[in-house]
Amino acid sequence: MNLAFDRSAGTGPEVVCLPMFSMSRAATAAALSPALAGVNLRETYLDLPGHGDTPATCAPTSQAVLDTVCGWLDDHVDAPVLLAGASYGAYLAAGIARQRPDLVRGLLLVCPGVTIARDSRDLPDEAPLDAPPGWLDAAPAALHGHLDAALGRRTPAVVATVLAALESGGPGDAAFQQELQSGPGYALPDEDAAVVFAGPVSVLTGRQDRIIGYADQFRAMRRYPRGSFTMVDEAGHYLPYEQPAVLRSLTQEWLRHLR
Repeated sequence: MNLAFDRSAGTGPEVVCLPMFSMSRAATAAALSPALAGVNLRETYLDLPGHGDTPATCAPTSQAVLDTVCGWLDDHVDAPVLLAGASYGAYLAAGIARQRPDLVRGLLLVCPGVTIARDSRDLPDEAPLDAPPGWLDAAPAALHGHLDAALGRRTPAVVATVLAALESGGPGDAAFQQELQSGPGYALPDEDAAVVFAGPVSVLTGRQDRIIGYADQFRAMRRYPRGSFTMVDEAGHYLPYEQPAVLRSLTQEWLRHLR
């Protein structure tokens, strides 16, 4: 199928960037493009099925979404490419590296999902960091609980940045996203497979991420013999928007390893 995408005019290695769940390629570009800047890369940002401007024309399962992305890569890139993703996008990127390693040269995994089932995630149990009074006032009440758990850097400015990202890009298909997230096919069937990916990998996690944590991600490093792991303080699940300078530094280091 055709996925909505944006591609830069760079002539260097191609990096294909996958979004967080429910977010668009515009939000992914806002998160990752500053971190990739300064290197002659061909940056490509995708909308997943049912996200942004891509219609929901596959089954509402993560395997169907992954297969659709792999089909797009087969048709539109000269493999292998670099894959970058955040949260669900990183979960899919890691799955592609397991199932189709021929497509992948290296992985940048930011706050990656490792296990989909919420009750199986190893989450930090420390109290959240202090926040100024009214720091969530600009957010809709329905998002207060999510942002309280998701953010390590708890300021009105970070909240505004995250809200802008959530609202950017195409409308997506909320019904498809709900069916995908709540159905039995949300987990990839090989989620627990101990498949080794030998390419350069950088895994970045937020110390205060109470959505997916950091411990499962550290244990998963055994799958990446050329992988590095970084846990960033004062960062949660929206690390690219909370600590953009740190993300840029670590991403540039990953790119140096690739060269």
